Amino acid sequence: MFRLIFYLLVTIFLITIVRGVLGAVLRGLSQILSPGQPAQAKQPPAAGVPLSGELKKDPSCGTYISAATSIKQSVGGETYHFCSPECRDKYVATLAR
Repeated sequence: MFRLIFYLLVTIFLITIVRGVLGAVLRGLSQILSPGQPAQAKQPPAAGVPLSGELKKDPSCGTYISAATSIKQSVGGETYHFCSPECRDKYVATLAR
C-alpha cells in the first residue's frame, strides 16, 4: 500500500517537473520564432492619462468621466463635462430648442 502511494507521489512530482521544463522550452521557442514582438510585459500607463481624479457626470448620457480627460463646454456660465463630442452636441442642441 505504501509502495503505491510512493509511486503516485513520484509520478505527480515527475509530471510537474516535465511540465515546467516543457513550458520554459516552448516560451523560449516562441520568443526565438517571433523576435519582432516584445514579450508580454506590463506597460506603464500613458503619461497624459491620469490614474485618479475627480469624476464628473455627463448630463447627456449619464456616464461618469474623469474631469481631466472630459470634453468641457461652458453653457450659461456653468461648465459641463462630456464623454464625447456627440454627447456634447446632443446636449447643446437640446438647450437651443
